[in-house]
Amino acid sequence: MTDKVYMLVNINIEDKETYLNYEKGFFPILKKHGGEFITFDDKIEHLEGENPIMGRTILWTFPSEESAKAWYNDPEYQELAKIRRSSTILNNLSIIKSLPKRN
Repeated sequence: MTDKVYMLVNINIEDKETYLNYEKGFFPILKKHGGEFITFDDKIEHLEGENPIMGRTILWTFPSEESAKAWYNDPEYQELAKIRRSSTILNNLSIIKSLPKRN
């Protein structure tokens, strides 16, 4: 059995109207790869640290690391990602793995 992974993204939206076109195409491709949207926040509350997160932070999950990478490498998503790249500044796009098994 493979472990669930999370995708964490932080972007600054530069062109909201264009970015909305990305959002419209995003969810069907996410679903195609078993992904589930969890939440987003445009105003993260910074409690501590030297580098506060600015912009939009987005969190979703996939049933496995393989499905997350299949989503990212999907030619349909990569075509759609051109819209994101033209309308945002990407600060971070990361896979976060589930907790390792402990003895």
